[in-house]
Amino acid sequence: MSGYEVEHGIKPPTTPQPPPRRPDLSTFFSALSQVDTSGSRQPQNANSIPLPTDVSAAYRLLANAFDMMRGGGSSASNLPHDELMESLISSLMENAEHPPTEVQGVPDEFISELERVPKGKLTEDMSCPICGNPFLDDKFPLVVRLPCHKDHLFDLECIEPWLKLQPTCPLDRKTIWKKKEAPKKEKLEDGEEEFDDMYA
Repeated sequence: MSGYEVEHGIKPPTTPQPPPRRPDLSTFFSALSQVDTSGSRQPQNANSIPLPTDVSAAYRLLANAFDMMRGGGSSASNLPHDELMESLISSLMENAEHPPTEVQGVPDEFISELERVPKGKLTEDMSCPICGNPFLDDKFPLVVRLPCHKDHLFDLECIEPWLKLQPTCPLDRKTIWKKKEAPKKEKLEDGEEEFDDMYA
């Protein structure tokens, strides 16, 4: 049985497809808050380290969110960002299987200082390499440029989770931030301990 439109030769109205929504990352950021030791998020106990299961969960949650962004692994899509997404997801899953002892991501201060790209400098053909959505589809785009290359532009919502776990550019894998090493205490000669005037 055919419908009214088919019987009368009426073509259904074509409406432009809205860009796919980004997945909700609140669960990821909740898991990240338990393992993030970057910048001002240093733990109270300097000897404490995050549990490997918590670190693994953060990587796995972001991998699942990126998988949702690319369409859940459907092979029908030929979007240009599929190869990048596959690379990012496999990297995240590798880290989920063999979690590092601590998350090496960038601090919040670094993300807040990333160069913002004004809407006037964006063109119709520019899109986020991670989500694949054109920047100008968003009424108020928040686009950032990574310091590794002038053409590495991303939606802030897409790049922030990656940078919180990995201090590298997703496109060329260059390290864009290095953690500062804590100054090491120098040992005094003859086994003497450093004088602590608090306990004089």
